[in-house]
Amino acid sequence: MSALICGSMAFDTIMVFQDKFKNHILPDKVHMLSVAFLVPELRREFGGCAGNIAFNLKMLGEEPLMMATVGQDFGPYQQWLEKFAIRTDYLTVLEDQYTAQAYITTDEDDNQITAFHPGAMNEAHLNAIAAVEESIQVGIVSPDGKVGMQQHAEEFVAAGIDFIFDPGQGLPMFDGAELTAFLEQATWVTLNDYEAQLMQERTGLTLEAMAEQVKALIVTQGGEGSTIYTEGRVINIPSAPVGELQDPTGCGDAYRAGLLYGLMNDLDWETTGRIASLLGAIKIEQKGTQNHRFSLAEFKARYEQSFGRSF
Repeated sequence: MSALICGSMAFDTIMVFQDKFKNHILPDKVHMLSVAFLVPELRREFGGCAGNIAFNLKMLGEEPLMMATVGQDFGPYQQWLEKFAIRTDYLTVLEDQYTAQAYITTDEDDNQITAFHPGAMNEAHLNAIAAVEESIQVGIVSPDGKVGMQQHAEEFVAAGIDFIFDPGQGLPMFDGAELTAFLEQATWVTLNDYEAQLMQERTGLTLEAMAEQVKALIVTQGGEGSTIYTEGRVINIPSAPVGELQDPTGCGDAYRAGLLYGLMNDLDWETTGRIASLLGAIKIEQKGTQNHRFSLAEFKARYEQSFGRSF
């Protein structure tokens, strides 16, 4: 059985500003902002939420399926996925569109400014979960075209497939009623701390109230770890030890892959959260979103070293 990952596929252009944004953005002048950042370091990487999540799941030995719309320029990404034997059966190529493109500038404090061209991603609704011709164990609705995200959530429910709602950067597209609908449909919800605050403001629900509507609500807090609200319990997950901090881009997607792995293997939340945390730590030690490498045996060894327990 597989995990079906509905989300974006994108090319990431990542630039590093060797200073801090706060030293160059004047709070009292933001209404007339005109700022240029010198970025001597630039990389082009393969990314997008669906691609990043699938890559990390593949590193853990699973066989993920991605559902996304891509453009005429997808060829190099296709070759990259084939290199790792990551299946692309349910990617739809739109010849009159470009694949989504993210332009990300990161400063010395790991703050990010991103410009995003959605391209083919806006047509995500052209894909239907009913077209998947194999057994799906679990799904996830990650950032994608707005209509596509809503449609795929409805289709997961209709198919009787449990799924994670992961709004990510797409959360601002939805109003309170739309987010409440996702809560009613999803089996699990995962948010970072900023998204959790925005979700509360738009729905008018506390985290505890949201958690009552799903089997688990997961809130990540970066280097401070994460919190899992489930069945009336609050489980605090520590962050995994990190070597050298390189690049935060894609850490959230790596964490989501860990959640899927735990769900697919019927692991408890204490273990699942730590697996997710360690995946994020491994990712942040490498530049780009899909440049880290490990075997499942190596991952398990580092898990035991990091947390003093095994799985």
